[in-house]
Amino acid sequence: MRRARRITLLASSSSSVVRIPPTSLPLQPSLPPVASRPSNHGAAALFCARFVSTSLPPPEWIEPLFDVSGLAHDPNNLMPSPWVGRISDLLRSSPELETDLNDFCGKFLVRLSPNFVSFLLESLDFVRKNPQLALRLFRWAEGQKGYSRSLKCYVLIVDILASSGDLEGIRSLVSEIRDGDFVMTVPASNSLIRSLGVLGMVEEILWVWRRMKESGIEPTLFTYNFLLDGLVNAMFIESAEKVFEVMEEGRIQPDIVTYNTLIKGYCKAGKTQKAEERFKEMEVKYVNPDKVTYLTLMQAYYSEGSFDSCLSLYYEMKEKGLEIPPHAYSLVIGGLCKERRCFEGFAIFENMIERGCKPNVAIYTALIDSFGKCGKEEEAMRIFERMKVEGFEPDEVTYSVIVNCLCKVGRVEKAMEYFEFCKEKGILINAVFYSSLIDGLGKAGMVGDAEKLFEEMGQNKCTRDSYCYNVMIDASVKAGKMEKALKLFDRMEDEGCDQTVYTYTILIDGLFKEHKNEEALKKWEMMIDKGITPTPASFRVLSTGLCLSGKVSRACKILDELAPMGVIPDTAFEDMINVLCKAGRFEQACKLADGIVDRGREIPGRIRTLLINALRKAGNADLAIKLVHSRIGIGYERSGCIKRRLKENLLYKSSHTSKAAAYGCRSNATISSPNWKSFDVPSARGYSGCREVKNELYSDQHCLVSRRGEGSRD
Repeated sequence: MRRARRITLLASSSSSVVRIPPTSLPLQPSLPPVASRPSNHGAAALFCARFVSTSLPPPEWIEPLFDVSGLAHDPNNLMPSPWVGRISDLLRSSPELETDLNDFCGKFLVRLSPNFVSFLLESLDFVRKNPQLALRLFRWAEGQKGYSRSLKCYVLIVDILASSGDLEGIRSLVSEIRDGDFVMTVPASNSLIRSLGVLGMVEEILWVWRRMKESGIEPTLFTYNFLLDGLVNAMFIESAEKVFEVMEEGRIQPDIVTYNTLIKGYCKAGKTQKAEERFKEMEVKYVNPDKVTYLTLMQAYYSEGSFDSCLSLYYEMKEKGLEIPPHAYSLVIGGLCKERRCFEGFAIFENMIERGCKPNVAIYTALIDSFGKCGKEEEAMRIFERMKVEGFEPDEVTYSVIVNCLCKVGRVEKAMEYFEFCKEKGILINAVFYSSLIDGLGKAGMVGDAEKLFEEMGQNKCTRDSYCYNVMIDASVKAGKMEKALKLFDRMEDEGCDQTVYTYTILIDGLFKEHKNEEALKKWEMMIDKGITPTPASFRVLSTGLCLSGKVSRACKILDELAPMGVIPDTAFEDMINVLCKAGRFEQACKLADGIVDRGREIPGRIRTLLINALRKAGNADLAIKLVHSRIGIGYERSGCIKRRLKENLLYKSSHTSKAAAYGCRSNATISSPNWKSFDVPSARGYSGCREVKNELYSDQHCLVSRRGEGSRD
C-alpha cells in the first residue's frame, strides 16, 4: 500500500517538472539504459515503468525573451533566453541542421515558437547573411507539430532572400502568404514592399498594395517611397510618376527620398532633362537636395559625357556646404581627365585632399592617364611617385597607364623596365598593358620585339582583343610588312576576334600606299558587306587613295552611296580637292568642284579659297581665270570689279606683264585711291564662305599695291 502511494506521488510530481535550460553543457548522447535489478514484484515494476514513461510532459514552446523584473511585468526589462545561445551555436556549427535540431529539441522536450524563430532570423547576423541557412531553419520550424505559421517570419525570410536575388524562392513564399490568410499590418506591408521593390517584382508589390487596401490599412510616407522604389527598379517610370502625382494631390507630400527615387528613375531611363526639371522643382517645393540628389545627377551627366554639367553640380554642392562624397570627386576628376583638362582635374584633386577626403587608386590613375595623354609625361610621373609615397599601392591598371604614357613619348626602354618589374612582382598584366607596349614598340620601329610580345600574350593565356590586333597590324603596315598584316587580319577571324572599322581602315590605307588599289577596294566592299559602318576617317583614307590613283569618279560614287548612312564627313569634298591640288591635278580638282554644283550642292567658300591658293602656287593663271568664271562660284554674286582685280593679280603673279598692265590702267584710279578698301563686296545668298573670299581679295590687293609701288620706284 505504501509502495503504491509512492508511485502515485512520483507520477503526479512528474507532470509539473520545471525544465532548466542548459547553459554551457555540450550536447551529449543519452546514456544507455541501466539493467534493472531482479525483483520479486516484476508485474508491479513493469506497471510502474509504463505508468512513468507514458506520463512525460509534452514539449514546451520556448520564447526568445523572459522577464527578470519579478512580479511586475516590465516589457523594457526583458533578457534573452539561454536557449537562444544554445540554438545559435547549433546553427553556426551543425553540418546536419535538421537532424541536430530534432535531437536537441527531443532531448530537452522543447519546441521553437514562431516568436523564437523570428527572433533568430532578425537578430543573428550570420543567419541573415546566409539565405540558405535561414530558409532551412524556417522550413524546419514549420514542420514542428502544432507550429502556427507567423506573418512576421514570412516577412523576415522574404527580406533575407531578397538580398540574394532569389526570385523563385520569394515568389513561392509570397504565394504561401496569399494562401495563409494572414492579417496584414503596416510594418509587414512596408517591409514586403521594400524587399520586393529591391528586385522590381511589380506583380507581387501590387498584390501587397491591394491586400493593404482590403485590410483598411492607410499607406504611410514609407509605404509610398518603397512602392516608388520598386516601380523605378522595374523601370515602370510612368507608373512611378502617377504614384508621385497621387502623393502631391493627397495628404502625404513627397519628401527628399521621394524626389531622389524619381530622379534616379529618370536617370536610369536616360531622361536626364526630366530629372533636371524635378531637381529644379525641389527648390520651389522647399525640399532641399542632399548629396544623394547631386550624386545621382552627376552620375547621369558623367554617363552622357556632359562633364561641364557634372562640374557645375560639384561647385553648387561646394557653395551650399554639402558633404561631397568620394565618388562625386571621382566623377568630376574622371570627367575632366577624359576631356584632357588635366590641370583642372588636378585642382579639384588638391581641393579634395584639403577637405580631408582621401583619394583612391582610381583617381590617381585617372590623373596620370590624363597628363600622359596630354604629353605631360613629367607631371604624370610625379603624381605616380606621390601616389606611392602616400601609401597607395599601384594596381595593374595604374602600371598599364604608366607604360602607355612612356610609350607615347618614345621612352620604350623605360616602359619595358616597368613591364619586367610587374612580371617579377606577380602583378597581373592585362591585354591593355600588352597592347600599349606593342603599340609603342611598333611606332619605335621595333616590330620584332612587338611580335614577340604579341605571341607571349597567347602563351600566357591573355586574350588578344581587337585593339591588340589593330596595333599589331598597324605596326606591320608601317614597317612595310603588308603580307604579315594580312595574315594577322585572317587570324583575327579564325580566333573569333571582331574585325572593327579601324582594322579595315589600317589595311585599306596600307594597301593604297603600296598601290594595291583593287585589293583596297575589295577590303572596303568586304567591310560594307559585313554591316560595319564606315567612319569619316575610313572614307577619308579611301577617297585619298582613289583620288591619287585617278579614280575620282569612283570616290564620288561611294560618297553618294554613303549619304543615306549619314557618315559623310563635313570636309569630304574639301579633303578630296586638297589631295588633288597637292598632287598637282588641278583640272581634276576643278571638275570635281563643278560636279558638286551639278549635284545641286553648294560649294563652301573654303573650297574655292583652297583652289585659288593652289593655283597661285602652281602659277597656273589661265586655269585660275577659268575658275573665276566657272560655276564653282554659285551661291554668291560676282561683280566685274572683283573679277577684274583678282584676274589682274593672277596675271601679274604669272608674269603676264602686258595683260596685267592693261587691266591695271583700267583700275588704276581705284587701286591708288586712299579708300581702296571701300570697294563693295556683294552680300552672299546663303553662302557661308563670303568672308573668307573677301579677306582673300583684301590680301591680294595689299600685295598688288605693294608690288606696283616697288615698280614705280624702280
